Amino acid sequence: MGKRDDLIAQYADDLKNKCGMTPDMDLLTKVTIGCGPSIYNADASTVASSQPGELETVKNSFLIKKLGLADGPELTEAINKVVETYGKPERNKYRAVVYYMLTKHFGKESVYG
Repeated sequence: MGKRDDLIAQYADDLKNKCGMTPDMDLLTKVTIGCGPSIYNADASTVASSQPGELETVKNSFLIKKLGLADGPELTEAINKVVETYGKPERNKYRAVVYYMLTKHFGKESVYG
């Protein structure tokens, strides 16, 4: 297996064991590929959920630009819900896992069709 496959397996494990979800592996793979090279960078591969600027980036770059959602309070609420599901004390919230959960939350799987 390649490095990306190892990372996808790690993300699937987080979804199962930390978030209580059974991942759709096809969608998880597409979301991971969509994250691009950031998944290989220790800092960029995670979401610093305690930093408001980082959450704004998730909202603007992913929810609005990538998923095509309109800005509104429900975007921030969804991000907060995902962070809560992942576990606030969990230091390493992988970007691909957060994006996967947000994609599922908004029913935007078709973006990765």
